[in-house]
Amino acid sequence: MSVPATSQHVHGPAGSSAHDAAGLPRQGHDLPGLDPRWSRVVVAPDAEGVSRSWHVLDTGPLLDERGEVVVATLLCVHGNPTWSYLWRRVLAQAPPGWRVVAVDQLGMGYSSRPEAPRRLAQRVEDLSRLTDVLEVSGPVLTLAHDWGGPVSLGWALRHREQLAGVVLTNTAVHQPADSAPPSVIRLARAPGVLARACQRTPAFVRATTALSVPPLPRDVRDAFAAPYSTPGRRAAVADFVRDIPFEDHHPSRGTLDAIAEGVRGLDVPALLVWGPRDPVFGDRYLTDLLDRLPHADVQRYAGASHLVLEDRPEGVGVIWSWLEAHGPGTVTGSSGPAAAQRVPITVDDSAPDRPAVVELRPDGRSVTFGELAALVEDVARGLAQRGVGPGDRVAVMVPPGVELTTLVYALWRLGAVVVVADAGLGLGRLGAALRSATPSLVVGIRPALALAAASRVRARRLRVEVGGPELEALALLGRGLSGDVPGGSGVGAGSGAVPGDADGAVLFTSGATGPPKGVVYTRDQVGAQVALLRDTFELRAGERLVAAFAPFALYGPALGLTSAVPDMDVTAPHTLTATALADAVSAVDASVVFAAPAALRNVVATAADLDGTGRDVLRGPRLVLSAGAPVPVELLRQVRAVLPSAQTQTPYGMTEALPVATLDPTTLSPADTDGQAGVCVGTPVPGVEVEIARLDANGIPEEDLTTAPGTVGEVVVRGAHVKDRYDRLWARQVASERPAGWHRTGDVGHLDGAGRLWVEGRLSHVVRTSEGPVTPYPVEGRVRQVPGLADVAAVGVGPDGVQQVVVVVVPEERPGGRARALGAPAGSAVLAPAGLAAAVRAAAAPVPVAAVLVRSWLPVDVRHASKVDRTALSAWTDGVLHGRTVGRRLRDLLPHGAPSRRSR
Repeated sequence: MSVPATSQHVHGPAGSSAHDAAGLPRQGHDLPGLDPRWSRVVVAPDAEGVSRSWHVLDTGPLLDERGEVVVATLLCVHGNPTWSYLWRRVLAQAPPGWRVVAVDQLGMGYSSRPEAPRRLAQRVEDLSRLTDVLEVSGPVLTLAHDWGGPVSLGWALRHREQLAGVVLTNTAVHQPADSAPPSVIRLARAPGVLARACQRTPAFVRATTALSVPPLPRDVRDAFAAPYSTPGRRAAVADFVRDIPFEDHHPSRGTLDAIAEGVRGLDVPALLVWGPRDPVFGDRYLTDLLDRLPHADVQRYAGASHLVLEDRPEGVGVIWSWLEAHGPGTVTGSSGPAAAQRVPITVDDSAPDRPAVVELRPDGRSVTFGELAALVEDVARGLAQRGVGPGDRVAVMVPPGVELTTLVYALWRLGAVVVVADAGLGLGRLGAALRSATPSLVVGIRPALALAAASRVRARRLRVEVGGPELEALALLGRGLSGDVPGGSGVGAGSGAVPGDADGAVLFTSGATGPPKGVVYTRDQVGAQVALLRDTFELRAGERLVAAFAPFALYGPALGLTSAVPDMDVTAPHTLTATALADAVSAVDASVVFAAPAALRNVVATAADLDGTGRDVLRGPRLVLSAGAPVPVELLRQVRAVLPSAQTQTPYGMTEALPVATLDPTTLSPADTDGQAGVCVGTPVPGVEVEIARLDANGIPEEDLTTAPGTVGEVVVRGAHVKDRYDRLWARQVASERPAGWHRTGDVGHLDGAGRLWVEGRLSHVVRTSEGPVTPYPVEGRVRQVPGLADVAAVGVGPDGVQQVVVVVVPEERPGGRARALGAPAGSAVLAPAGLAAAVRAAAAPVPVAAVLVRSWLPVDVRHASKVDRTALSAWTDGVLHGRTVGRRLRDLLPHGAPSRRSR
């Protein structure tokens, strides 16, 4: 059944028009995904009291089992030039107990075409009168897109007694003063263009759906355009563009400003679902909305554009998950981890004359704790004069040393949020990471600022070179100030003025197991991590640390530790040589060394270059710490030969929580390892709980947790230093926080009878065979016993559920630099000779191995140069077994330029 439109109109220069009645979508129109049973035509008065016909999609007031109307309504408002079709998936996925109402605004979709353009204030009133007729009663949550955002928020502010929450997708309520209006809209509003692009032709209508990534199917694009088939039916499309209040004198400016300020007072739950590639409402508008709704959850889909729910249909499920979690009757909150000690994230200047940071590069310098504390104070004031204040996100892209340490502590002094992303991620990934964090300022050396500019990071930039004059210039600016810095609650008033639950840092994961994710730590969580490291490893004030692991070069000043930065490229751990390590140890008489596994591997490989003095110096340290990837016990034994007085601890953790557990693997006895599989990472450190979510027969972790010895499953941890959340990835955060207050690590393993944790690989790398899940580390551990092998990786190929285990081996390197094993040529990938294959299969038993391949290297992650990239290796292996070219170069296997791991 359809109700035909009675007339069409065009707003011409004379302003005359004829009324165009509403109707249902005409029969014969292909509107994929739209259930015709949802369509209704409703008559309701507009803002002036004139009866208008509205087309709405309405699931209807559902009844519960007692015949009572359900208690929650979702009110959906589209923007320009879409219509309620935008929300078809939202209606289709509505769970029991929810009524969903999606309106076609007047002049849009299949609603009637009024005689004159509608202003923002009229549209808010129009919507209010319609919901009265529809008997939309509380509690109500709103969902909106584009210029439906201000309309829905205007409605929300008028109906605070009914409002239970708001969800916004790519919209805006304010034009940031530091950026120009969107070029797409400015072009559309240009004289001579607006009528032609928006009304006389379907260019604007069609361009909107052309923005999607990936492109929308043709029938979906046609469905969005269906209500706008003639110039008369497109009149409101042009009117909407005219009504965007960029100018101060615009008739709708006051209304939009009132809504923008009113939003600051909305204390209901909020969710922002965003596509950052939107040329209209990009990340700058997300940042503005977060300034007005700082409590909002965010789900940001990298690569998605304007129609975010079209580009990422899974976002609809995320919205419903959020609504179910925040809707009426839900109870939030959970018991968190036990309270923990926290170290203030300030410079400990109790011994002002002791060296704080010592740089070992040729032009390096050093500062004492007193000098560092004064420099931090001055630079904080200088940054405040540059506009940095509490809560501002600042990306710091400076190599470890005096500059980096000063900047980080100055930002914490101001209450700002430090954003850290590894330069080794590569241009594409680093740019994506920075864009997702939306810093207001990027501070870095010249190449870093050039990279930020090339990556289209919208932020102010401040150059600070290592050893350059820029830091001192900031300090001089700060020294000229007195009293508290306006807006800088952390300066003058002391760091205690900044709440402990305020964000302190956004740290990006290495991207070894997927796109880098921003991990948010509050200031209290940073302080808890520092305290946990101090207590676990007995890091007493006055000790000296060689910080060859970039993140922990920053924690020394808070603990009163002297930090020596060795002469190396910290973004490439394998550049640390034994001589450089000895020089750093000697410079500060170091008692502790912190280095990534790849760094230790090269220290061992270059130990023969040490002279007598260097060998003597390396007898001094009491402790060597290494984290970031499993460290082979044999490597640690070799490290002990170079640093004979040092205990070797390998703290286990991840960007989201470090440390979780620790031990010295060289102390494990045969009795400790008997019957165990995987890599032992030790017992949980004090204050950290570790439990296991058992893998079912399909390799899926269960919801319940256990500490039963021998149970293989996902490792789940809880502690005061565990991340606050994933940044702007609400769905991932919810998935990782099960049960509430715990963190699902994505690692698989088991606990033994002594409470030690054994890691068996990543959950994403579990091979899901027809016989059940196979974890990679135990297979690799057994195969490593085959003589003549330098490295091993076990991966899965084939469809999920019937995958086969394939083992890739790296032969030991022989004199002349060529890798050979039972006749396998170097530099190529081949099926292993029969003898080697048989030895590998025998060692891997009882796990059946479908194939054994030989390579001269394995691809690894960028940050630590230690974690095997099994995802890339599995894809390559699948290609080999299906007859594709086997002699592929490293860059073909690793699109992000990660290094390879070779035997040394």
